[in-house]
Amino acid sequence: MSRQNYYAGRKQRQQRKVDADLVAELVRQERKLQPRIGGRKLYKVLQLALAEAGIEMGRDRMFDELRARGLLVPPLPRLWPRTTHYNASLPVFRNEIKGLEVTRANEIWVADLTYVRTDEGFLYVSLITDKCSRKIVGHHADDTLETVGPLKALAMALAELPRDAKPIHHSDRGCQYCSHDYVEALQERCLSISMTEEDHCAQNALAERVNGILKQEYGIGGGFKLKAMARRVIKEAVKLYNTRRLHTALNYQVPEAVHRRGTVELN
Repeated sequence: MSRQNYYAGRKQRQQRKVDADLVAELVRQERKLQPRIGGRKLYKVLQLALAEAGIEMGRDRMFDELRARGLLVPPLPRLWPRTTHYNASLPVFRNEIKGLEVTRANEIWVADLTYVRTDEGFLYVSLITDKCSRKIVGHHADDTLETVGPLKALAMALAELPRDAKPIHHSDRGCQYCSHDYVEALQERCLSISMTEEDHCAQNALAERVNGILKQEYGIGGGFKLKAMARRVIKEAVKLYNTRRLHTALNYQVPEAVHRRGTVELN
């Protein structure tokens, strides 16, 4: 085997491992909501997330990866014992922003997670965007899909929020946003909570759009060698997006200026 083929094969194996690690993490998070969801349904549920991360993985390979990690659901015993020790289900909320028009900053925030590939594994980037100004008011890149990342992005956003402002916080129904810790953090600041209807990503279209802009226009979607490098680029991308990117929806103004002023200035 030539040196070139050896290194190409090693890089491909590393990429397959990174892909499989993300799938395993997504499965663990989904099972927090649906502990006994089966493999076939999982495969369907995860398609949007895998597409977002640029992963192409067939169902058979996904089953093999889950089996290798002990993540396939074991069969129930023939006699399933009754028990009163059920886990309390995570809270979900109705969509409170459907049909609402925003005219000022800090009326509605939209939150979402996206994935950034590195040779060391994926980073999970939490973003909170103001619907009027389009400014990313909170962001954090974390090593896991646990609630800690979204909570840090939320803390950043809340730190700059005027005490009298009470934006509606809108997200999908991911377990991070449904978690008791996250809901309590919102309620402590008296923010209303809104969530998409189940599996309806179109109801969080602005958040999805911001994800795409950062990946396509500011280079965070191309993959990185090191997580440290990716974190630096993500931070710089958010800064450039907020302070330099003109938006047609903002009458060709930048998000930072609109957010500081509080509303879109019409020429």
